[in-house]
Amino acid sequence: MVPRYARPAMVAIWEPEAKFRIWFEIEAHATEKLGELGVVPASAAKALWDWWATNPAIDVAAIDAIEAVTKHDVIAFLTWVAEQVGDEARFMHQGMTSSDVLDTTLALQLARASDLLLADLDELLAALKRRAEEHKYTPTIGRSHGIHAEPTTFGLKLAQAYAEFDRCRARLVAAREEIATCAISGAVGTFANIDPSVEEHVAAKLGLKPETISTQVIPRDRHAMFFSVLAVIASSIERLAVEIRHLQRTEVLEAEEYFSPGQKGSSAMPHKRNPVLTENLTGQARMIRSYAMPALENVALWHERDISHSSVERYIGPDATIALDFSLARLTGVVDKLLIYPERMQKNLDRMGGLVHSQRVLLALTQAGISREDAYALVQRNAMKVWESDGALSLLELLKADPQVAAALTPAQLEEKFDLGYHFAQVDKLFERVFG
Repeated sequence: MVPRYARPAMVAIWEPEAKFRIWFEIEAHATEKLGELGVVPASAAKALWDWWATNPAIDVAAIDAIEAVTKHDVIAFLTWVAEQVGDEARFMHQGMTSSDVLDTTLALQLARASDLLLADLDELLAALKRRAEEHKYTPTIGRSHGIHAEPTTFGLKLAQAYAEFDRCRARLVAAREEIATCAISGAVGTFANIDPSVEEHVAAKLGLKPETISTQVIPRDRHAMFFSVLAVIASSIERLAVEIRHLQRTEVLEAEEYFSPGQKGSSAMPHKRNPVLTENLTGQARMIRSYAMPALENVALWHERDISHSSVERYIGPDATIALDFSLARLTGVVDKLLIYPERMQKNLDRMGGLVHSQRVLLALTQAGISREDAYALVQRNAMKVWESDGALSLLELLKADPQVAAALTPAQLEEKFDLGYHFAQVDKLFERVFG
């Protein structure tokens, strides 16, 4: 975790004290149920909760000092709690393994992180919708392979991004559902020394669901799914970020990041206004995607368990969620304040002498009785003259002067094919599909 790219609410989920508080709740709830079952005295859970009610500070340094001796984090924590609670603490952890605590805690942390990420996505979706509505009919050039293709609207570009992030949101909801599991099944997952009702009780108290069947650990395909979804969201962030970066190039300049008062673009060149926020998001996406691979590699653990996954998850759990939280918030800010230049969009639309209308002429010629192959050749030979003139020539005028074209289409018919508004006839329909 890099503090520069971190927001407090997400960081708080991964703080050591927050982790230890979850550990205590798992142990106390399990002891509570064991007391109901008569496995341990009911007074044991009461002693734990009475101490907890005093809102004690978690002495992370003391726990770390114990771990330096025990070389085992859960044992260190249990030892420290016993020092605070007294004799009744010996009934904690009956029939449980460390994985029961660690895996359930990670599941809860990832679920809580998901809730923040879902809220982030909601804010991004709201910003995208607002800006899409604002520029619903703002004409701009659509590009394929980086080359002018046909007209679209800037609102449609943003609506496409909205639909993509809406899918991302649905995937994250599913990933949260899959990861939010609790395992309190004991050694090798057989419940030999603990009743399954304990797992059900702890799961209910924490807002999780019991793991269907564990192997002492929660199967890591769940985690692989979760981090893969984060990687997809990061890639969607990058897609929009790269689009904005391209649009901000000097030669294009159809949109650009907000440039705040006092901001500097370059230490050497005072004129620079660089797309630094979206460039940063591109880098963030690379990092977030990189966390998916070790999560996938964690799936294949030895037999019922090993701990090769443990060190990996200590990195990727905090780092991936913190980075994605930061990235979603940053992208929302970029979209919200994005400077959009309709006049430049129109200028770029007109840049290449009407080439963007070539398909309409092609279709009209085929409908006038010319074969598609011949019609394509007629339009292309005139279009290439415009291309080679760098837009100085007019495709419409060249077509009017072409005898073969003129024999099939009147000047008025040709002029109608160069109507920009034709391309926007279905904008309302597309917005209805996206936004309802």
